[in-house]
Amino acid sequence: MNDDAPDLQTSSSSGEASLQPDAGREPAAAKKKRSKISAKAATAALEARIGHKFADATLLATAFTHVSALKSSRKRGDSYQRLEFLGDHVLGLIVSDMLYRAFPNADEGELSKRLADLVRKESCADVAKSLGLVDDIKLGAVGAGAGARLRKSVLGDICEAVIGAVFLDGGYDAAAGFVERNWTERMHKPRRPLRDPKTVLQEWAQGKGLPTPVYREIERTGPHHDPQFRVAVELPGLAPAEGVGGSKRAAEKVAASVMIAREGVGGGSNDG
Repeated sequence: MNDDAPDLQTSSSSGEASLQPDAGREPAAAKKKRSKISAKAATAALEARIGHKFADATLLATAFTHVSALKSSRKRGDSYQRLEFLGDHVLGLIVSDMLYRAFPNADEGELSKRLADLVRKESCADVAKSLGLVDDIKLGAVGAGAGARLRKSVLGDICEAVIGAVFLDGGYDAAAGFVERNWTERMHKPRRPLRDPKTVLQEWAQGKGLPTPVYREIERTGPHHDPQFRVAVELPGLAPAEGVGGSKRAAEKVAASVMIAREGVGGGSNDG
């Protein structure tokens, strides 16, 4: 028997076999292989944009998986949310270190303002846009228009999730490399004058229908000529945020900046 003979197709009209190659049907194995190659190429392209090759590819996939894309049997932890939580704090540490080294003459108030601006959701979303990450987000069954809007709304979260994934996969140095590549220029080029964090927090609270933030002194330490104040800022429904400074005013600003950064408040300072 000739193994190179074309596939046989049954004629619908005569019921006889005809020597017609099955050109419109791709073998399942070949289709699966082509799909796998395509997926690997897409992953490699995404890793190139991020600047990190993942040893654990599941971390990268999870970083881009929105909760709407999960099957009902899967846990919310299989979405990007846990990685976003981790990435948010890793980003804060790395940017704080960058600011400390880049601005040796800046006081804690200025550093806190710059930190609040650089780690807010809008800044993270800008980074995600610049890397072209929007189309890589995995969403559930939503309409085209709704999907486009949702992708844009979660860009900042995705960026933080990517940082968390890089940190888990490659350690602190890998995460720091990602942040330094994408935040250094932003750190040195503020786009508008920095605003008082207490004012920003109060305006945000009013916009949410919340009362004016309350600042409470928790502790005073140090000698009389060089005191250190620890102050907490409180808003209903939110966990308090604390700050330390050489005066109550300075400590209040730091506390406000901490809450601004934690809650992803926009308009903290530079808002292009």
